[in-house]
Amino acid sequence: MATSVIAHKNIVSHAEWLAARTKFLKKEKEFTRLRDEISKQRRELPWEKVDKNYVFDSANGKVKLADLFEGRSQLIVYHFMLGPNWAEGCPSCSYLGDHFDGSIPHLNARDVSFAVISRAPLSQIQAFQNRMGWKFKWFSSNGTDFNFDYNVSFRPEDRVDGKVPYNYTMMAFPSEEGPGASVFYKDATGSVFHTYSTYGRGLDIFLGAYNFLDVAPKGRNEEGLAHTMAWVKHHDKYAANQLVDPNAVYVEPTKANDCCKKEGE
Repeated sequence: MATSVIAHKNIVSHAEWLAARTKFLKKEKEFTRLRDEISKQRRELPWEKVDKNYVFDSANGKVKLADLFEGRSQLIVYHFMLGPNWAEGCPSCSYLGDHFDGSIPHLNARDVSFAVISRAPLSQIQAFQNRMGWKFKWFSSNGTDFNFDYNVSFRPEDRVDGKVPYNYTMMAFPSEEGPGASVFYKDATGSVFHTYSTYGRGLDIFLGAYNFLDVAPKGRNEEGLAHTMAWVKHHDKYAANQLVDPNAVYVEPTKANDCCKKEGE
């Protein structure tokens, strides 16, 4: 993908390079310790009991939220932006989705199950998942309150002065679906508790590709874009020497019926 060019900076001797790198290592270690402390405080947040009996559609029929733990005590749910009748999933959520499959065996080994949930009907989810080549377990919350209760789907009446309840505030949002992740715990009695949810930039921690970009000379190279992830595409849509439109704003994926209508016109 064609991107901006950066000028060479401070070309120095190896001794000078090593001195600068060693000095910066102290800041990296400070950041690592701070991240560990924030993670500890996150785990110490209070929990809330899940009283609703959420039931999802799966490839094997109806399943409850408690079933998604698959015998483990911890569950991470990714709220994937794929609304009813969307022609395809959100590109940014798909960027995250490309990271999931390889992590799941390691999560399972640490008593953590992982599930993806969207509001689209199951048949629509399966068609998109097959296209993208993903294997993770993906469930449909269609017809339930789950997405609305966890503030990742928005009804028309949820909008007040153009704003919706997202990321713990009322904010303008360009879609009827939003991204997020929620964490649950199931105790020995079978009771399920909601321990944590995060949205927006809080999902950054799940994006391994961003961590690779952060150590490259150009970094994420998103400065000047109308929205930071304007460059992101489904992994089957990237083209060689592709230019990024810096003025491109987020556009919700086309509705399937709108797509068909255009093709038939």
